[in-house]
Amino acid sequence: MIIQPKIRGFICINAHPVGCAAHVNEQIAATKEQAFPTGQGQPKNVLVIGASTGYGLASRITAAFGYQASTLGIFFEKPPTDRKTASAGYYNSAAFEHAAHADGLYAKSINGDAFSNEIKQQAIDLIKADLGKIDLVVYSLASPRRTDPNDGAVYSSTLKPIGQAYTSKNLNTDTQVVGEISVEPANDEEIANTVKVMGGEDWEMWIDALSSAGVLSEDCKSVAYTYIGDKLTKPIYGHATIGKAKEDLDRASSALNATNKVAANVSVLKAVVTQSSSAIPVMPLYLAILFKEMQAAGTHEGCIGQLHRLYKECIYNDAPRLDDENRFRVDELELLPEMQAKIEAIWPQVTTENLHELSDFAEYQREFLRLFGFRIDGVDYEVEVDPIVEANFL
Repeated sequence: MIIQPKIRGFICINAHPVGCAAHVNEQIAATKEQAFPTGQGQPKNVLVIGASTGYGLASRITAAFGYQASTLGIFFEKPPTDRKTASAGYYNSAAFEHAAHADGLYAKSINGDAFSNEIKQQAIDLIKADLGKIDLVVYSLASPRRTDPNDGAVYSSTLKPIGQAYTSKNLNTDTQVVGEISVEPANDEEIANTVKVMGGEDWEMWIDALSSAGVLSEDCKSVAYTYIGDKLTKPIYGHATIGKAKEDLDRASSALNATNKVAANVSVLKAVVTQSSSAIPVMPLYLAILFKEMQAAGTHEGCIGQLHRLYKECIYNDAPRLDDENRFRVDELELLPEMQAKIEAIWPQVTTENLHELSDFAEYQREFLRLFGFRIDGVDYEVEVDPIVEANFL
């Protein structure tokens, strides 16, 4: 079939297998061009929970092709059929495994609900059989809902402010119209449910299960990812339901460190286009302006560039960049006062008419489509391709 993007609101409901593979291979090639330190204190056996897209995929690529680490990836992705494409994460992970095996690297993947006890046990059994001990656990799950494995209750997250309604300039990415959006405040149940889905509880449950099974090395490290932002994004990212969930990640990090099971850090990363960020009000317009200004400054990075720096400058660095909350920070270039001042000055000026002049919305669109394997250089999207890609996921 000939596969063209099918956009529904802030999501693309199909993916291109050849394009996804090419995108993964671009990130692998960029990683191989980097110099990564070797020797003691580097990752050898890495578990990535949420490994198929965005920062999780970049974490796995960096571990494998930067440090030659063995990797086990956990994700929940839709396989292809004769009539429908797989999800992008399925194609990404198939391409990753193919490239890793071609380079003689250990790479296996489990496709299932990472929140469940069954998938945790399956991962433990595989680690015991193949790897022995894990020395880095990356927690990069992004899900709109979670089923509690203990009582079966289903919780859904919301993206709402806390305390009062929030009204802000917003970009409709379908129509390219700049207008306003108002979001009503969350109630207590919505806040609690969002923390249940996106907070640190499942991260703790993973570490507890791995530790109890004896599959964590004595010097095991673990990271979970967050975004903080500044003035323009804090009303929806900070003093909001998602902000409460991210605060719970900090709580979980402190709790995990107190147990001495792992050295745990929340890692603060810059704003990028992901399947999650595209759904958050304000973010598409903010990202379009940010991209233009950071590209002009020569400081723009995507997921793979951020993860290269996170590994080298923080996770495996004797003097990591830490903030007062013991978080790793590689978002400093986005948050430079002069960069934020430029964005804040542009923000009130943007209209539908001057959107492409004052921002790089074209780059935002390109990065969004690339998530699903479209707009990749060298891929002919007029050629028929088979949506069926064989993968040996467990």
